[in-house]
Amino acid sequence: MNTTKRIFMVLAIAITVTAAAQDKKPASPAAKATGTINGANITINYSSPYVKGRAIWGELVPYGKVWRAGANAPTTFETDKALKVEGQDLPAGKYALYVIPEKDDATIIFGKDPSVGANRYDQAKDQLRVKVKTRKSAEINESLVYKINNDNVTLSWEYLDISVRIK
Repeated sequence: MNTTKRIFMVLAIAITVTAAAQDKKPASPAAKATGTINGANITINYSSPYVKGRAIWGELVPYGKVWRAGANAPTTFETDKALKVEGQDLPAGKYALYVIPEKDDATIIFGKDPSVGANRYDQAKDQLRVKVKTRKSAEINESLVYKINNDNVTLSWEYLDISVRIK
């Protein structure tokens, strides 16, 4: 093979590999939700997995088990002021956010150590636990998303919304 053909082949392969790498999206990209409720700045850092035709609640995310409320690294919830979460006190700080989903409700857990994932979860390190009702979403949410609204934070994924009242 002559030099010109070799150079052409190397360039074609390099262009193909580069284009393929640019098209590849992470399975669960990093995401952030920010907002203000009653003067408190809230930030939620999480990884946002996709449904991809899977059954999520009760299957991929089993009922009755602690889930890290996202993918990859632990989901974190940070507030610069004390809040009332479902009527209970949550001091200012940064927390690991966990969910224990059930068929019609969910337990939301704020863990004191934001670096601890669900695989090393320790209930003794909970800052706060609250139980909330879940509701069916109006439409499918293909990727997991957190929304910080005027008086609540809502996790939406697949056909489920989990809202937590915050003051």
